[in-house]
Amino acid sequence: MSDFNKDEYLNDLPDMDDLSGQAAPAAASADDGASADSAAAAAGATQEGAAQPAAAQSQENGDSAAADGADKAGAADGKADDTLTPLGQAKKEAAEYLEALQRERAEFINFRNRAQKEQERFRQHGIIDVLTALLPALDDIDRIREHSEMDDSFKAVANKIDKAFEKFGVEKFGEKGEDFDPTKHDAILHKPDPNAEKETVDTVVEAGYRIGDRVIRAARVVVASPQN
Repeated sequence: MSDFNKDEYLNDLPDMDDLSGQAAPAAASADDGASADSAAAAAGATQEGAAQPAAAQSQENGDSAAADGADKAGAADGKADDTLTPLGQAKKEAAEYLEALQRERAEFINFRNRAQKEQERFRQHGIIDVLTALLPALDDIDRIREHSEMDDSFKAVANKIDKAFEKFGVEKFGEKGEDFDPTKHDAILHKPDPNAEKETVDTVVEAGYRIGDRVIRAARVVVASPQN
């Protein structure tokens, strides 16, 4: 084993100044990295802080625009009226009043027509009730006219009764010799007649009465029919 030479070992070691020069750049590099990271973090924080107010401002602007749109839509009609001149506003109100008046007039006309129809219906019912109650007396008057002579006073009363019913639209029908019509004649007897070519009224037992097209009572008659 060779002998350890102290002087040679010490001479081979690097100087302290060289070691200080090499460590300084490494430390500087570390410091530079830390500084760069800090700068980047600060920049990011600054950018994020700037982005949040910008987003809040954008949302606030959107909400404000929506509110303004609703207010504008709600006030559109009012602004339309505000743009009218006093004469135009007066014409518009007059047109609205005229339309409302026309609707009221149409409703009144319909009501009046319905009331008139109801009144006429009630009137006819009243006449029918009175006529139905007086039918036996009217049949007796007709029999007296046919089978006996009436004095002047009784004849005057009978004529007044007939005219009164005519005034209310009551029509008496049923005459000897007219064609038989089952819609207005009630045949109580059919008797063969060699001279008859078709069914005709031979005898009126009770006259018929009607109001307009409505038959109150069919005429009760004896019908002469052809033998075949």
